[in-house]
Amino acid sequence: MKKNTRFLLLAAALLAGCQAQAQRLPKAQHELLATPTTVAWGYYSADAPPVMRIKSGETVQVHTLLTSSPTRLEGAGVAPAQVEQSLRDIYEKVTNKGPGGHILTGPIFVEGAEPGDVLEVRIKAIELAIPYAYNGFGPKSGFIPEDFGYAKMKIIPLDKKRMVADFAPGIELPLHPFFGSMGVAPPPAMGRVNSAPPGIFGGNLDNKDLVVGTTLYLPVHVPGALFFVGDGHAGQGNGEVDITALETSLTGNLEFIVHKDTHLALPRAETPTHYISMGLDEDLTLAGKQAVREMIAFLMKTKGMTKDDAYMLCSVAGDLNVTQVVDGTRGAHMLLPKSIFKK
Repeated sequence: MKKNTRFLLLAAALLAGCQAQAQRLPKAQHELLATPTTVAWGYYSADAPPVMRIKSGETVQVHTLLTSSPTRLEGAGVAPAQVEQSLRDIYEKVTNKGPGGHILTGPIFVEGAEPGDVLEVRIKAIELAIPYAYNGFGPKSGFIPEDFGYAKMKIIPLDKKRMVADFAPGIELPLHPFFGSMGVAPPPAMGRVNSAPPGIFGGNLDNKDLVVGTTLYLPVHVPGALFFVGDGHAGQGNGEVDITALETSLTGNLEFIVHKDTHLALPRAETPTHYISMGLDEDLTLAGKQAVREMIAFLMKTKGMTKDDAYMLCSVAGDLNVTQVVDGTRGAHMLLPKSIFKK
């Protein structure tokens, strides 16, 4: 059987499976589709008009799209019927876009959120929306572009039932879906911010630990917070070294909770088993230092530890990881296990 024929048959079967699975997502109080009128293409901005208003404590089932054009997907081997109509509509109708390339669903206005508050985002469920992902690199992107002076794109079938990606004959990758970009509007003084580099507002964090069961905490800079989400990944390695992960479309249930007068300097997260601090800087070393300092501050505030003991605990129990090195602003994050705390 020819490779293209095999892919088309597999994609058709997996698409039916993905659609059936999507229907089994837990019911949310709101649903937000990705359409030409509900996306922000390539930017985070305090001036973006909200496409949905919700109350603190409510859950939204949000649909997101992969960041690639129908033309590129078809050129890489995706059958026209497997390209989402919503992606075609957005490419045809949205003209207000840039400077970045991510198609972000939102923003969502959360009532009661004000500057100085923190928006808690609970990731309740994530499902694959399509039966394939892509990975690609270009001659001016990635961590080592000097070694790859050309562009290449690869379509990778996703098996929803077994939760693996068929990367190549004899190579299967376990799937751990997450949204690469989750953030709120930046401070108004920053203007319209490119969707590629993450920042104090969150955004393109590309943190592979932000999977189902994880909670993300974002500092609020404008009334309503204005939450955006997109850049779905079926999985990723720390670093995301060629500039893309297993890029795909995802549907997820997100719960939003406003914490008044909490004042976070940077995004923070926690999983059922770990606390996560983050650092963001163009210099990876400085990003790592920031992640450590953020964890020290967290331990002093929430666990009552001295600065010295917190620093020591980070060294003996914390794992400092490279989040990504390809988004202009580098990311580092520290994971500290909850199990070490007995009370």
